[in-house]
Amino acid sequence: MLALLIGAVAFGGGFVATRDFVRRRLRFVDAVRKPAAPLVAGLAATALALPVALLPLVTVWTAAAFGVGVAGGVASGRRAPELPPGS
Repeated sequence: MLALLIGAVAFGGGFVATRDFVRRRLRFVDAVRKPAAPLVAGLAATALALPVALLPLVTVWTAAAFGVGVAGGVASGRRAPELPPGS
């Protein structure tokens, strides 16, 4: 049960942090608008989280959930409405 909770936190944390980062920092970067951007970001996040899967209670599925959360955050953040400069 604890492993499931850790996976849910990894998914949600990856989603929220990435969505906010894309909205704030990458809103004017053209590469984030490409269709493959969420997939590339999700695969990279999964690859970076895989070494953490060696810890007890953290599994490969937790790393995969983190990657899916990051991919969803990129996709959600790039659809955010453009804010005027200075706001």
